[in-house]
Amino acid sequence: MNKKSTTSPPAEKTGFSLKQRLAEFFADLYKVHLFVLRFFKEAFLPPFEFKEIVRQCFEVGVRSFTLITVTGFIVGLIFTKQSRPSLSEFGATSWLPSLVSIAIMRALAPLVTALIASGKVGSSIGAELGSMRVTEQIDAMEVSGTKPFKYLVCTRVIATTVTIPILASYTAFIALLGAYLNVNQNEGTSYTTFMEQVFEPLTFLDFTASLIKSVVFGFTIGIVGCYQGYYSTKGTEGVGKAANGAVVTAMFIVFIEEIIIVQIIGNFR
Repeated sequence: MNKKSTTSPPAEKTGFSLKQRLAEFFADLYKVHLFVLRFFKEAFLPPFEFKEIVRQCFEVGVRSFTLITVTGFIVGLIFTKQSRPSLSEFGATSWLPSLVSIAIMRALAPLVTALIASGKVGSSIGAELGSMRVTEQIDAMEVSGTKPFKYLVCTRVIATTVTIPILASYTAFIALLGAYLNVNQNEGTSYTTFMEQVFEPLTFLDFTASLIKSVVFGFTIGIVGCYQGYYSTKGTEGVGKAANGAVVTAMFIVFIEEIIIVQIIGNFR
């Protein structure tokens, strides 16, 4: 009898913990759903915070310019360098510009840009809004009659949605420049010939898919960072969790979206 009484409570506790976690998960999912719907409701209603949107575009784009440049150049250079030995075994090094252009335009440029932005922009948004929440600045804005959601959330999400595609295009250009330097050094290919071979295999669908990915990734980074920061709790500890949660969650969702978009676009090829 004593053994039964000692073993039953842990089982009940485990079952209760599992139910509680599932309930919290679906509650958070519903909360995110309402957050996204609220964004679409308020983003397209006046007044429009154009000055704040421009300022956030500057924060997202110009502040990430140096990191994007260095990363894009290294990606193009290293990818070209690593692909050459495999192609040289078949005597197909002349296909290297086409291979690099397809890889960069279809996958690397938008994905690398999104991952960098998730780490830099997402964490910044999460920490900034999280600190405003725990210091009750957002509550003060609500009391004063302003609309903190529209001013803080909508402007940042719109900025990331607009700026990330621009950064992805710039990343692609810099990556191709790094690839060209490697190809020119080893094969002596001119810039004109290299660019002709780069754009030859690309289609309108490739550019469209890259743009769609960038827009979706930008929206995801903005909405995740804002959500984590806007509902931050537990003082300064919550600010750190908001910044970390924005990075991890945004990266995870970006990878999931990459898989889904690739599968969808693959049906049109």
